[in-house]
Amino acid sequence: MPQTYTPIATNTLTSTTASVTFSSISGAYTDLVVVFNGSASVSEDFQIQVNSDTGSNYSRTVLTANGTSATSNRSSTQNYMRLTQNGYLTTGNSNIIAQFMNYSNTTTNKIVLSRANNASTGTDAIVNLWRSTAAITSIYCYLPSGNFAVGSTFTLYGILAA
Repeated sequence: MPQTYTPIATNTLTSTTASVTFSSISGAYTDLVVVFNGSASVSEDFQIQVNSDTGSNYSRTVLTANGTSATSNRSSTQNYMRLTQNGYLTTGNSNIIAQFMNYSNTTTNKIVLSRANNASTGTDAIVNLWRSTAAITSIYCYLPSGNFAVGSTFTLYGILAA
């Protein structure tokens, strides 16, 4: 079954910044995908919030490895989604892919699957849950401290139903 990735928005940083927001997201697609390629000014985890929700409505399960060992953990009642743990951003290049499943469905909670890769720190697979049935209309990508580096690229794709 073919999937069609349609670029919705791309932001390539020309100056350092602490956050990037995709807003006014329509319900024209089945799923959304955010792809990040870049680095940060400090070793930091990539975090997101949707629809300006800063409440304790997020949960996650993390599988992570660093080339020597593998671990897992779970967190609930968080006020953000974490897209990295060992694959966190550093001054080296990182790649993060996050898929927002059924983002416009208004009868189910939202699941975000992410994969993060950083050759010097490790890799992660994370399942995030946003406990809301609201359609996702904005995605706020940020670092708790520090900035995303110049040249970092954020791309939002829509996936059409096959």
